[in-house]
Amino acid sequence: MTSRKHIQDNGQENGLQPAIDRRSLLKLTAGAGVLGLASGVLTSNALAAGDLVALVHTQAAGDNGPVDSMIAKLKQLASEKDLTYRAIYAQDPATYETIFRTLGDAGAAVVVSTFNEVAVPFKAVAPDYPNTKWIQLFGDAFEPPIPNVVTVSYDYYLGCYLSGIFAAGVSKTNKLGFIGGISIPPINADFNAFKAGAQSVNPDITATAAFAGSFQDPAKGQEIAAQMFSDGIDYIQTDAAATDAGIIAAANEMEGRMVSALDPAQFTLGPKSLISIVGLDFGESLYNEVVKALGSDWAGGAHVSTGLGTGVIDFKLSPVFQEQGPAAINDKAKATWPDVEKAKAAILDGSLKVPFNTAL
Repeated sequence: MTSRKHIQDNGQENGLQPAIDRRSLLKLTAGAGVLGLASGVLTSNALAAGDLVALVHTQAAGDNGPVDSMIAKLKQLASEKDLTYRAIYAQDPATYETIFRTLGDAGAAVVVSTFNEVAVPFKAVAPDYPNTKWIQLFGDAFEPPIPNVVTVSYDYYLGCYLSGIFAAGVSKTNKLGFIGGISIPPINADFNAFKAGAQSVNPDITATAAFAGSFQDPAKGQEIAAQMFSDGIDYIQTDAAATDAGIIAAANEMEGRMVSALDPAQFTLGPKSLISIVGLDFGESLYNEVVKALGSDWAGGAHVSTGLGTGVIDFKLSPVFQEQGPAAINDKAKATWPDVEKAKAAILDGSLKVPFNTAL
């Protein structure tokens, strides 16, 4: 028997009838140009299932990072739970509210969306669809809370602090770089924590921050990184999603250049340059939050702060670099790793407080 997650978009199957009204169909038709999906075209037939879980992502797939990770985990969850799933790329902010209302009209069980830009449309739409559970990944707490919304933030800055300690141990030049997508408070805090971690080891080390102005501009990332490396920086911590690909490409141009990125999928992009990641597993976070939302005891109106020790955020060495990277750098990495582990343990037991400093 074909499960609901495999229902084709061009016809009905197993007698499942569309339960979407004309208003939604009109919206769907008007928005057809923006409802590009990783798992198929969004149609009334697909939207009819009462067990629909949808991911609306505001950055493109194919980034070897957060979006790909979330889509993969969504597919896994759909397979495990026999759910209908859709991954929708919302490229234009003007369409966000229409997309969310279309999903609400369809009776979606859970809608997950990403990053700060969806906060306003969530606040506008979620109260009108109290039977749908809404999850915002990488967002601030709502004030006042909305009973059917959960927001999730990530203490990524703690991993960046560990990266700074590590960078201070492996850098030859004592010049470090940080490239973010956009200068916003949490990313500013990531840079400050990275710098603080490095200077806790060596007060004379320097750390320079730059921002690409986008989370989806590899060419700009490569340009900034190339200049940093030319200026003597030999270790760059990224915080720029799809822009990371360009940063890694710049590092690949010369041995001895090091990058710490975001996702394990990026390891193979820089086998001799991508030495580590401050891992933020958006896929695991999506999986965890949707599983909770599908449970009968889900508590909406909450904010979830996710940090070290959760399985979502961690600082990790690249096994690919350990196999193919320069031996001298790997030796330094091994020598400094106990300092990283010591700091991590201190953060987890509360004896080390890393400031969340958003000022640049």
